Amino acid sequence: MSESAAVQTLEKPLTPLEESASRAAELASLLSNRRGERHVVAIQDFPDPDAISAGLAYLEIARRFGIEVDVMYDGKISHPENLALVNLLELHLVLYEEGMALEGYNAAVFVDNQGTTTHLTERLAAAGVPTLAVIDHHDPQGVLDPIFSDVRPVGAAATLISEYLESGELLVLDPDNEAHVRLATALMHGLHSETDGFVHARAPEYRAAAYLSRFMDSVLLERVLCVQKSHATLRIIEEALRRRVVRSGFSVAGVGCVRLADRDAIPQAADFLLTEENVHTVIVYGLLEDGDEGREVISGSLRTNKATLRVDRFLKDCLGNDPTGRPYGGGRARAGGFEIDVGFLTGDDDDDEQQRLKWALFDRRIRRKIFEAAGVEDLDDVVGEEGAKG
Repeated sequence: MSESAAVQTLEKPLTPLEESASRAAELASLLSNRRGERHVVAIQDFPDPDAISAGLAYLEIARRFGIEVDVMYDGKISHPENLALVNLLELHLVLYEEGMALEGYNAAVFVDNQGTTTHLTERLAAAGVPTLAVIDHHDPQGVLDPIFSDVRPVGAAATLISEYLESGELLVLDPDNEAHVRLATALMHGLHSETDGFVHARAPEYRAAAYLSRFMDSVLLERVLCVQKSHATLRIIEEALRRRVVRSGFSVAGVGCVRLADRDAIPQAADFLLTEENVHTVIVYGLLEDGDEGREVISGSLRTNKATLRVDRFLKDCLGNDPTGRPYGGGRARAGGFEIDVGFLTGDDDDDEQQRLKWALFDRRIRRKIFEAAGVEDLDDVVGEEGAKG
């Protein structure tokens, strides 16, 4: 073999599966030196199936290395499918409560996020818990400094985890092991959710699904997927349909005040509005009320089928950062979300008229920011007033 041919052979890039096997081996080496530790997996404040399944996967993987793991979130699980996933698969997730001692954890692991969609990031940093690993499929955020990082633009975090498992470096799934069957079922749900029922799946997701199909419980998955929508969800979808403003393919809808328990109706409404003809991008948002903490935030979801729209960049440019420099929004291909704390305008003693005026202010400003970022003609006062009605 000539010298040039040898160099070409050495420089041949790894295939996606080879890269995942290499990453899995690296993680296995790292975890083998962490036996006896206690780790916390930080998932997004409002966990979706991809985050939940990836968190469960790390728990099962770490168990093999003698590491105790808690999968934790600092928000609420309200989407019917997510609740069904947790309940039917008997998954134990830890809800962060004020004053909870985080100092007892030796390390933190972030899956399906990079610290920008969970309030646990600041809490863990304040408790002095170092970041061990980040496994995510969104655009790089540059917030955390982990020892191990695998951030790649695949369809789901479940894709990366499934490739780890297929390599056999971290854990070998057993079809007769009930915990492994639950894990494979959860990961399949994560793939299904992130790819809109595999409509937007690519080769890595199909390979992952083919692998997981050997271990999953299809009957259980069907029960998770066939959950009916609540009356509150249908009401918010109806409100989004009534209040939407469509300009140049962008459909924007402010749905008013939304209970924290109904927060996941916002992305469901966005999914529904995206089915309208001549619409390529949808943004739905509402004023989320957390009665327990007395905190109010504008929570929103973006859905798009426009290939040239860079969701993460669009939301960051549109909404900017909070006073600490943390972006209000972010996302991945075809989907994104944002959360804006309304701060001093929050008030437990607001009457109906004060709430209406407050919402009118937020609704008008956010609509204008969105359309300006999209390069679409600004809304006039008449449209703004119509959007505030309700």
